[in-house]
Amino acid sequence: MPKRPLSLSLDLIARAHPDPVRDDPGALTLLTDDELEPGLAQALTRRPSGAEGLWVFGYGSLIWQPEFTFTERRTGTVRGYHRRFCLLQRRFRGSTERPGLVLALDRGGLCRGVAFRLAGDDPHVTLLPVWRREMRGNGYASRWVVVETADGPVTALTFVVNCASDRYTGRLTEPEIADRIATGAGHLGPSAEYLFRTAEACAREGILDEHLWTLQALVAERLDAMARADGAPQAPSRPAASPSPQFTST
Repeated sequence: MPKRPLSLSLDLIARAHPDPVRDDPGALTLLTDDELEPGLAQALTRRPSGAEGLWVFGYGSLIWQPEFTFTERRTGTVRGYHRRFCLLQRRFRGSTERPGLVLALDRGGLCRGVAFRLAGDDPHVTLLPVWRREMRGNGYASRWVVVETADGPVTALTFVVNCASDRYTGRLTEPEIADRIATGAGHLGPSAEYLFRTAEACAREGILDEHLWTLQALVAERLDAMARADGAPQAPSRPAASPSPQFTST
């Protein structure tokens, strides 16, 4: 199948969001390592017996910026959950004035992503960095899932949406999601950049996710309208992609 070009681009995102956003620590209280430790310990007790290796399944920013050492990576499929923009961001990729959205796994369907085999002898020490990154904002819950890969199934830790969190939006329509992603921006950048990075990374992996593809086209339309309203020039139809930045996206 020939690769389709993305409608969304970093140039378009920058024109629609030209001004940086200051961090507001009060917008989202982050859990400390001491507060995170019991949950990680409990998750490790739920790890299925006989699981070979310590794996983490990534479906969003973990694909393009894992921030942990791994010895193997495999593209694979998880059943029972699907990738969806359903987690509100009032910090990092959004603000209280312009909340954005990031991805989580929601119930039903399936999701193709990347399973990473982590390096390290102590599971607790090895998992703490990714646990801190994903769980400190109280938007996710952890699950052990089976990832079907071309080299056989692996059991991996992943992060699904915490439906009890006030950050869970429920099943918004794709136009509603696109509206929030187009306007949302925080001190790590716009939500649209997170979408672009994820869609670009999935395409490189051969993962064609229609939810991502539809959203990037809808968000591109909205950002172009925003840029035009501010007097910015129209973006090229097929801009070249830029390399990933060196910062996290929570």
